[in-house]
Amino acid sequence: MEQSAQQAQQLDHLASAPPPSESPFASFGMPGFGGSAPAAPPEPRPILELDGEEREDELDALSDWVDDFFLPVYGAEVTTAAPWCLEWQEHDDVVAWLHALWLAYQQHKDPESGLSGLFVWHRDFLTHAVAAIRAPGGPLSACMTSPERPAHRLLPGPPPSIRTEAASAAEADGTTEPDEPRS
Repeated sequence: MEQSAQQAQQLDHLASAPPPSESPFASFGMPGFGGSAPAAPPEPRPILELDGEEREDELDALSDWVDDFFLPVYGAEVTTAAPWCLEWQEHDDVVAWLHALWLAYQQHKDPESGLSGLFVWHRDFLTHAVAAIRAPGGPLSACMTSPERPAHRLLPGPPPSIRTEAASAAEADGTTEPDEPRS
């Protein structure tokens, strides 16, 4: 009798639906039957799209990474072939490059990236970003090319397109409404 009762309990247990956490798809990050999807992590936004305090906080964190990790390890010597700027935060293009590099670093140092994650970061991100930032004709070319002569100068960018200038002039004259479609 006791054995029959144990078998009935085992049958009941086997016939019942498994709890949602025991989903056969859990190892793939997918919900089980009737379960809800896991919350997606927030998507990083480019630093140039941030405003106010949010941008300042992100720039502070980026500056810490650049000063404490990036420059001591990958800074190399400052020369005319590899300029640098002590005021790199004033160069929007350099900030954008370094921010993207930092986000990629965070992603590739994560254990989920596997053992080759940091190699991929070096190969696919670091080399290209440093070459673009510190190129002889790059965004820092008018800045420091010798540590004995610190310098900072923002190079002028191209002027706005003729279409943008015409639209701005028309809005200033009041000849078109700002939200009016133009053809």
